[in-house]
Amino acid sequence: MIKPDLSLAVPESLGKVHFVGIGGSGMSGIAHMFLDQGMTVSGSDRDDSPYLQPLRDRGVIVTVGHAAENVADADTLVVTGALWLDNPEYVLALERGLTVLHRSQALHWLSRNSRVVSVAGAHGKTTSTGMIVTMLHELGADPSFVNGGIIQSLKTSSGTGKDPLFVLEADESDGSFLLYNTAVALITNVDADHLDHFGSQEKFEDAFVEFAGGASELLVASVDGEQIRSVLDRVHGRKVLTFGEAEDAQMRVVNIDASDHVTFNIEWEGQSYPALINVAGRHHAVNATGAVAVLVGLGYPIEQAITAMKAFGGTKRRFEYMGAPRGVAVYDDYAHNPVEAAAAVAGARSVVGNGRVIAIHQPHLWSRTQQRSGEFAEAYEQLADYTIVLAVDGAREDPIPGVSGQLVVDAFTDKSKVTHKPDWDDAVAEAVRVAREGDIIMTLSCGSVYKIIPQLLEALETSVESDAELASADQS
Repeated sequence: MIKPDLSLAVPESLGKVHFVGIGGSGMSGIAHMFLDQGMTVSGSDRDDSPYLQPLRDRGVIVTVGHAAENVADADTLVVTGALWLDNPEYVLALERGLTVLHRSQALHWLSRNSRVVSVAGAHGKTTSTGMIVTMLHELGADPSFVNGGIIQSLKTSSGTGKDPLFVLEADESDGSFLLYNTAVALITNVDADHLDHFGSQEKFEDAFVEFAGGASELLVASVDGEQIRSVLDRVHGRKVLTFGEAEDAQMRVVNIDASDHVTFNIEWEGQSYPALINVAGRHHAVNATGAVAVLVGLGYPIEQAITAMKAFGGTKRRFEYMGAPRGVAVYDDYAHNPVEAAAAVAGARSVVGNGRVIAIHQPHLWSRTQQRSGEFAEAYEQLADYTIVLAVDGAREDPIPGVSGQLVVDAFTDKSKVTHKPDWDDAVAEAVRVAREGDIIMTLSCGSVYKIIPQLLEALETSVESDAELASADQS
């Protein structure tokens, strides 16, 4: 894993820029914004993805597979944090003495002259960023933005706007959220995560204290949790607007009803305002209240912000509907820590009615699986009806002896509610066997699990045809 050198002075002129790992949502978004500034861009990734063709359509030379020659005559390399240190393009760039920037440094370069709204938190930041950008657009603003997922209402994860405002999802996983010149900061939560980088909950919180203290205009923060309160107790000399379900929140969310559309009330300065969002999951009412708080902090009337919020249709890979063959609804979600998984499955539970929720969990990172398998098991056992655990997606990490998806299975109290299926063919077959009409099957991980969905949909569809053939044979 490449860790950014946040002390590196980024040159004003970057010349020709080559992106290593250009196929991700965030990296491709930054590449598009470089193109918007008239820069020459090229890129590579280990696999093809839906994000590559739009870049090719704009004249970008994109290569699938990493090789030193892909760097060509680039002056600057932009790399994803998931890159291995022996990547041939990265190695060549170091040998040539090229400027090598982590994606966060490239994003900092793009936003360096803007009024920056940074959204951070162990979970909820992609949705919250999408909400803020959507609401601003609905109210006639034209901010620049980079989000970690495609905003469904805008059909993109990034955009170059005419306004001085720049809204970005600030990644805390490697400390790079400290890099930006943040005017307005939103903290969704400080639930422990990324301890492979920080080493301890204390250091994780220390980073959020620094991030919060860097908000020059306003800090908007949830107060639903002991960790965030610990952070806020250490932040001084900053204007703070708190939100959440807690009684002492300045902007409080109450009366959440997630049985259909999510409806709730926002209490602010002695008045109560009815609100509605068109995405499932009660946790999104809290995310939405944080987004409203940001807009109020930016000077928008709360009534206008709440109305604009109705236009938000979710973000890609956040409880994203993929199809319903055989009457089984398939959803995909980016959830990759226990709190996110619990919230995502609870969201599915709120809309499944009399059906069941079948979770397909792909453990992400060897270290996270080792440290938090018990928490994942608790979340799935309590909220899902049945869980299929895949093999670990190690991503940027080397395997840890003794660590596998079986750790999650072993942590279940009721073993009848879980199975370990490292092979995807076996996992799909198990999901199809278990599912019945009215159920939800949900894939969960920030890894590659979304790639199983076409296979899953086809298997469900084929099972419909097989059932029909059997029924026809029985009648004859």
